[in-house]
Amino acid sequence: MIDIRRMGGLPMSQLILASSSPRRQELLKQVNIPFLVQKTNIDESAITTSDPIEKVRELAILKGKNVPLQQHEVVLSADTVVAYHKQIFEKPQSKEEAYEMMKTLSGTTHDVFTGVMIRSQDEHKVFVEKTEVEFWPLTEEEIEWYIETDEPYDKAGGYGIQSLGAIFIKQIIGDYYNVVGLPLAKVVRELRNFHIYNKDFKAK
Repeated sequence: MIDIRRMGGLPMSQLILASSSPRRQELLKQVNIPFLVQKTNIDESAITTSDPIEKVRELAILKGKNVPLQQHEVVLSADTVVAYHKQIFEKPQSKEEAYEMMKTLSGTTHDVFTGVMIRSQDEHKVFVEKTEVEFWPLTEEEIEWYIETDEPYDKAGGYGIQSLGAIFIKQIIGDYYNVVGLPLAKVVRELRNFHIYNKDFKAK
């Protein structure tokens, strides 16, 4: 068995997650990828496009370029939005906004886009992943109950598929983890091109 982290005589790089999102941190821990966290300080209002694909792509790039890198360091940055008929739903800022989001998504299918940037000193990779999510029709009581849990306010689209919001999901087409905040399997595969591997992962 050959330790893949040393294949070709190249040392394993250090991953820096340019995000304070607890969900993205949990996903990387789930697949045993060691990382450091560096929160970025950027002005997201600088990205003015109304196109959800371009928005997450540009925000991922903006976050990724904001992190200074040393040799053998790799930064991973990402941004996620919910879009319904190309209208972008980010994190609701009020109870009224959360209500309107949930009311709009009720009984419909929407898209979740996550833009990802992986960058070293020498190269970078940028991509956008899409997942379609269909909601069951929601009653007024369900919407009001969910808003009172305070769960909607730190999540794009106002719901968390990995927590209480799971009861609203009729079906999804695409990567479940993309809705959580990171298209995990694709990210892991792309990270290998930057010499970032799962802890103790070995290959013949």
